[in-house]
Amino acid sequence: MDLSLSADQTAILDALDALARPYASAPLHDAGFALTSAALDRALQEGGFLDVGLDEDLGIGTAALIVERLTRLPQATPLTSAIIAPLLGVETTAPICLIETDKVHRPVRFLAECARVVVVGDTVTSFIATATQIRAEPEALFAYPVGTLLARADTREQHDIAPETLRTHWRIALATEAAGLLAAALESVCAHTSERQQFGRPLASFQSMRHRLAECQVRTNTLYWLAMKAAHTLDPADAALAALHAQESTRVCVYDFHQFMGAMGMSLEHPLHLWTYRLKYLFGELGGRGANALAVALSLWG
Repeated sequence: MDLSLSADQTAILDALDALARPYASAPLHDAGFALTSAALDRALQEGGFLDVGLDEDLGIGTAALIVERLTRLPQATPLTSAIIAPLLGVETTAPICLIETDKVHRPVRFLAECARVVVVGDTVTSFIATATQIRAEPEALFAYPVGTLLARADTREQHDIAPETLRTHWRIALATEAAGLLAAALESVCAHTSERQQFGRPLASFQSMRHRLAECQVRTNTLYWLAMKAAHTLDPADAALAALHAQESTRVCVYDFHQFMGAMGMSLEHPLHLWTYRLKYLFGELGGRGANALAVALSLWG
């Protein structure tokens, strides 16, 4: 499969980089658990970047490129809609929040009034959340703004979509976001350990650390290509494998990232948590590693 960027994709990413450049610098002191930017969200909407999946010539593959690039920013942005909205045939002006009917749900990311809640079970339904159906969780230890769903609407919009098709897109969104988050976290750690000195030399020059950083780089690169392949094929097995690799790489790399940072990795003074805490949230989506490993097996061998 040729995953080289087309001229249109290159132009879109160049324009996106120009738009995102003012937001690329992470705060170095007390960023809090979640960092958001209404100005960035508005600029993305006005630029139409989250709607490219609706274009048949660009499709989900281009949407995945945009999501991966934007996820590298320190700001948490509701990007799942870029990959899910084209499937539902709805606009991306409001966040799309995904839940499964047979799961006990923790707080849902970007769940707020006017968000579209998509319920995946034996069928796919959705409703627009009202203020009485949600409770904001400002003290939650996630790097996403989250809310708890208190009640589901009795009347929901029915979507003519197979639940497994929706889950396939969900897994692609998960893997694509995780790829960008891992890349940004790794870059942040490499920058810190290249400057921080111990025993008269940079931390990153020690062989044991270099080996583990190299493993994280390999995992990050592999996840990127698995996510991009899944976004282009929309194959359930590709999507499940990408989601599984995302969650397994999160388990390995996030531990290393925070250990390499020493005491800074245990504080909010350094922005590393803005990426790793989002990864920890994604670690449990869609049933976690076990459920996605089972999905790989079922997709390949039934």
